[in-house]
Amino acid sequence: MSQRDEVFEMLVERGAPLFGKSKEEMNEDMRFVEDLNAKSVHYSQITTFLEDKFDVEIPYMTFRRKKTIGEAVDYVCDLLEE
Repeated sequence: MSQRDEVFEMLVERGAPLFGKSKEEMNEDMRFVEDLNAKSVHYSQITTFLEDKFDVEIPYMTFRRKKTIGEAVDYVCDLLEE
């Protein structure tokens, strides 16, 4: 499994129950606000979960500016490569 796939799986693992979706429903094109009705608490819980899983600091406000799950995954992968 690639690092990108792993980040996506972890985001879905935490995000699906937060957004009331099944893991199978979640995809990289889903938009946080328009499709998932994401709120501040959702972003906070997801970033904290990913920080713990990958031992990386994820700037909350930058993560929150990502429109889709795929953009968020790419952002976390970029942080892991630094």
